[in-house]
Amino acid sequence: MKTHVWLRAYLAGIFVPTLVLPLLLTLFIVVRLVLRVPVPIEQALIFPMAVVPTLFGLWNMLYLGTHERTHLPIGLHGALLPLLLAPIGATVAHCLGVLQFGSDGVTWFRACDVPYVLIAPCFVAALAAYYLVWKYVVGFLNKELGIGL
Repeated sequence: MKTHVWLRAYLAGIFVPTLVLPLLLTLFIVVRLVLRVPVPIEQALIFPMAVVPTLFGLWNMLYLGTHERTHLPIGLHGALLPLLLAPIGATVAHCLGVLQFGSDGVTWFRACDVPYVLIAPCFVAALAAYYLVWKYVVGFLNKELGIGL
C-alpha cells in the first residue's frame, strides 16, 4: 500500500495521545468534582487536548520525511518531542496565568508549588516515556501501516 503515506504517518502519530488524553480528562474531572480539589485543573488540559495529538502526528510525518537523511531511531526521534512541547506548554501556561516562575520553583494555579529539583527528574521520566511510546507503539503502528523504516 503506497498511497497516502503522509496520512498514514499522521494517523499513526495521533493514535497514542488520542487514546490517553480523554483518560486524563476523566481523571482530572473526578479529582475536581468528586474529590473537590479547589484548583481548576481542567485548564491544564486545554493545551494538551488541542495541540499534542496534532504535534504527535506532525512529528511522525517529520520522522518519515527526514529518516533517510538522519537515520535517527524512532524512539530517539520521539524523545526529542518533549524538548519542543515543554517550553511551548510552559510559555502558554505562563501567559494564561496558570504557571508562575519563582526563584525556587514554579507555582501552578497560585496554589501548588513545585521546586525545580523535582521538575528535572520528572522531565527525564517524560523523555523516557516518550522514547518508549515512540519506539514500541508508534514504531509498531508505522510498520503495520506500511511506513516502517
